[in-house]
Amino acid sequence: MNYSFFNPIFKTLRRGFWLIALLGLPIACKDDVLTEVPKDFLSPQAVLVNKTGFDTYITSLHAGLREAYFLNDNVGDGTNIWDFQIGTDVGGTGDPAQNMFKDYRIWLTPTLAAVNYHWEWAYQTIIPRANTIIDYASRPTAVWKDEVEKNAAIAEARFFRAYAYNVLANLYGDVPIVDKVATQPVLDFVRKPRKEVYNFAVADLEFASQWLPKSTSQDGRIVKAAADHLLAELYISTGNYDKAIASASAVINDGQYQLMTTRFGKYATQPGDVFSDLFKDNNQNRATSGNKETIWTLQFDYQTPGGIPKVGGGNGMIRAWGPRYFAIKDPDGKTAMAVVDSLGRPVGWYRPTNYFNYTIWADKSDMRNSSYNIRRDFFYNEPTSKYFRQKVNPATAKDIDTLYWYYPYIRKIEGEALAGATYGRTFKEHYLMRLAETYLYRAEAYLLKGDTQKALDDINVIRNRAKAKPATLADVSLDYILDERARELMLEELRRLTLSRMGKLVERVKKYNSRSGPTIQPQHALFPIPQKFIDANLNAKVEQNPGY
Repeated sequence: MNYSFFNPIFKTLRRGFWLIALLGLPIACKDDVLTEVPKDFLSPQAVLVNKTGFDTYITSLHAGLREAYFLNDNVGDGTNIWDFQIGTDVGGTGDPAQNMFKDYRIWLTPTLAAVNYHWEWAYQTIIPRANTIIDYASRPTAVWKDEVEKNAAIAEARFFRAYAYNVLANLYGDVPIVDKVATQPVLDFVRKPRKEVYNFAVADLEFASQWLPKSTSQDGRIVKAAADHLLAELYISTGNYDKAIASASAVINDGQYQLMTTRFGKYATQPGDVFSDLFKDNNQNRATSGNKETIWTLQFDYQTPGGIPKVGGGNGMIRAWGPRYFAIKDPDGKTAMAVVDSLGRPVGWYRPTNYFNYTIWADKSDMRNSSYNIRRDFFYNEPTSKYFRQKVNPATAKDIDTLYWYYPYIRKIEGEALAGATYGRTFKEHYLMRLAETYLYRAEAYLLKGDTQKALDDINVIRNRAKAKPATLADVSLDYILDERARELMLEELRRLTLSRMGKLVERVKKYNSRSGPTIQPQHALFPIPQKFIDANLNAKVEQNPGY
């Protein structure tokens, strides 16, 4: 039986029923038991009756999004978000035991766990929760102060639904559109054309833009600018470049948002620059840091009710993306490196490609390539070593592995070790939308419309903040915008989705990823449709994506 689109609470009830049965407790002995109405039972009918209840349910959407990238069965290693980075132009494997996308022909199959995971995240978590909110908000049992209050709740749910469908369309292409909560098993889903899915998401976001609040006192909540920012991308995907420009401009000209150009936040008096300030702990949320560039951040409240616990959670960026520096030996073959708070305990699963580490940094003046933003040098830090505080030289270090232990990495991943350095994760907020990307969306829309000068102007807004050499008209192309996105948004954007929607994934992986490039084929521009979904959809034939 296919439960994919049942409300998650129904699945909880089903598990609870079987637990009672297994314990051998009587569940149907008397009529009065069957007709009893529990007073504290958690169900949509009980919860989704007023604003407080809807806010509680909306929280589950935010939690579901965090699970999409950083949590899977309480393991916070970040293994889900890497599906969007690894095997692209910016990232490859570091740890020799990791095989992710090394060989696309072997790795990317309809039964791959990652292929199932992102599909099921959308269809079993975000979409049914959003559909439940949208449905119950318009029922007569829901009590609202006014239409504004009701539509704001619906708008936040529709934003999340659009976000999920955008991921699905970019990752899989044609997918089913499910806009209602199923009340019985559904076995005849039909894939809709990718552009139709994009247009469905556009309609959700246009409603969200109209009804979401312009500002909020709750960090991480969705505001109008978030809908407009995502609309800019989706309008590009549907070829509506003027609308994309207007949506991006609505954010840029809002007055609440601006690129940060002067030092700010907790570490403003310490060595660094304004770009590094953007990624320091406690500097992502607008209210606490004065960061006017933030549009939307994923929250990681450490040991706070509703936040992330110490065990099995956190922002796994540093754990997965950083090199295994503590394995480096000194020239005598002795231990000379120790795990320290400032570096954390990364395991070198994934590493940047040479394209990211070197090719795009020809301009030495670019702030984003400063030592505050990319760590290229390491120093022996074990006090008992005779090499203490000396710079690690890969030419003399004993048997050093420069694919796994020693390579440049972007310092966005670093953060305070609140749970201890050996925990291997941070708890700082993760950018989902930042104004710099809004400028780059508008530049892309201008370029595709044919207005190269205005595209150049927007690109140079970003480069000027970075103190980089201004781009010229001759530079401007989709590839140059992708280079600029890599410099500015590395590990923030979902790179695979960006390359897929632009039709650039296969081309750029072949060009810039020496490990994955030789094996990637045209069909790999999209993920396959999960085989388990095809097999379960008994009453309608689902065509697999070509080549799988």
